[in-house]
Amino acid sequence: MSRQINQPSNQIRLTNVSLVRLKKGKKRFEIACYKNKVLEWRSGIETDLDEVLQIPNVFLNVSKGQTAPSADLAKAFGKDKPVNDIILEILNKGELQVGEKERAAQLERVHNEVISIVASKLVDPRTKRVYTTGMIEKALDMLSSQAHQQGDKKGTETGGGTGTPATGDDLEAKPRTKDHNWTGVVTTKSAKSQALEAMKALIAHQPIPVTRARMRLRITCSTNVLKQAVKAPKGGDADGEQKAPGTVKDKILSYVEQVETQDVLGSEWEVVGFVEPGAFKGLSDFVGNETKGQGRVEVLDMAVTHED
Repeated sequence: MSRQINQPSNQIRLTNVSLVRLKKGKKRFEIACYKNKVLEWRSGIETDLDEVLQIPNVFLNVSKGQTAPSADLAKAFGKDKPVNDIILEILNKGELQVGEKERAAQLERVHNEVISIVASKLVDPRTKRVYTTGMIEKALDMLSSQAHQQGDKKGTETGGGTGTPATGDDLEAKPRTKDHNWTGVVTTKSAKSQALEAMKALIAHQPIPVTRARMRLRITCSTNVLKQAVKAPKGGDADGEQKAPGTVKDKILSYVEQVETQDVLGSEWEVVGFVEPGAFKGLSDFVGNETKGQGRVEVLDMAVTHED
């Protein structure tokens, strides 16, 4: 007579899974997901929950197949919270557990995406030509090495012995808030946000000559408001000089670094030109506020570059 080993009813065996883990109410809860689907869900690429979850259950331990008792879920998440909402909370807020190979592959993917974004947004300020991804990668490696060396140096300086009290000069030489350091790519942040950090660091430290690629815009405005005077700021500019207010047209053109075309079509004035990305918000706000709906700013190209 054959003997059958009974498995406890609250145990479910799963293989080839990615775990998402959340600690709440002194207990650790897990859900079992398909590989690579968690990141797609969090980035909005995947919207079907059934494509993400291997099974719509909450576990105490996925590897042992131990599902979470209802009492534990109620105590940690609230008595009236549906299981589906609990799963969504774990999926969105939990920590994704990945193996070494997956982590390395994920890091490489994010790294390549960051380099690609940076290379498409930065140009040589003299030629306006883009750099190769290899050159951008080398420049960021230089910044990363410098940042780690500085970190090691600071750790050595502050790590041991008795320190001397900070003097007034020491306190003054601390403008750390505007530092843009680059320490390398991580998997816990989006590629887009890391690319922005990388660009700020490259522009701040200039390991190679770089600047943001200019935006190409079309600005249109009713001719009725073009000659209206613009009120000068009360305190003048940053140097304390009080400049002439100028007209709406003068102010708009002051944002444009290079005018490509300028024309009047009927009762509408139109200018197409290149603007530094940092000036875009100021220009857009000015046109929106000063023209009272009779002007608009249209992006024709987010980053104008010249390639060999």
